[in-house]
Amino acid sequence: MKSRFPDPRQADENGIVAIGGTLEVASLIDAYSHGIFPWPHKDYPMLWFSPEERGILFFADLHIPRSLKKWLNKCEMTVTFDTHFSDVIMKCATRKRKGQKDTWITEGMVQAYQELHTQGYAHSVECWLGDTLVGGLYGVYIGGVFSAESMFYIESGASKVCLLALIDKLEKMGHYWLDTQMVTSVVEDFGGVYISREEFLRLLSEAQMAEIKWELGSHAN
Repeated sequence: MKSRFPDPRQADENGIVAIGGTLEVASLIDAYSHGIFPWPHKDYPMLWFSPEERGILFFADLHIPRSLKKWLNKCEMTVTFDTHFSDVIMKCATRKRKGQKDTWITEGMVQAYQELHTQGYAHSVECWLGDTLVGGLYGVYIGGVFSAESMFYIESGASKVCLLALIDKLEKMGHYWLDTQMVTSVVEDFGGVYISREEFLRLLSEAQMAEIKWELGSHAN
């Protein structure tokens, strides 16, 4: 299928593939299908990226710190999938980030990804303590690849519970890696690494050929 975007290998030194355009569903599906994602920057038109190095978490290299394992054994939190997408993305958009005054999850991004969710391409993981939403993450599942976008927590450890639940779900579906786009401190603690753009595009093509469908179900096992 011909893409409306340039070849991601033509990205500039900052990883920018294209400038401008809208966040309509067709554009987002096209972008993610070719290893490209939107990343809004204040006072600039929409920027579309395919960085030279891509954050990846290979499940075979997953590392769970001993202290976290002990905590998980006593944890009373529960996890659901796709039950409160709007709440999760809004909390991700409004959470304060160290060293950042503004959020890249703009109102336009929220609306676009909510529509992606409605059409079955964007998904959320929710962490609960009783009836209270205490953590979550969201991302997109396009072309057989889950690309994690953002996560939040109110109770310590809640976002990590979501990430581990997502990994467990993806493994059971037959996946062996997760696109994290960048390697944050949390992703690094779990074993995340950077790989080259070329290697990522190879993995993307491999996943697309496998054609693994997203498994429905609102609760983690």
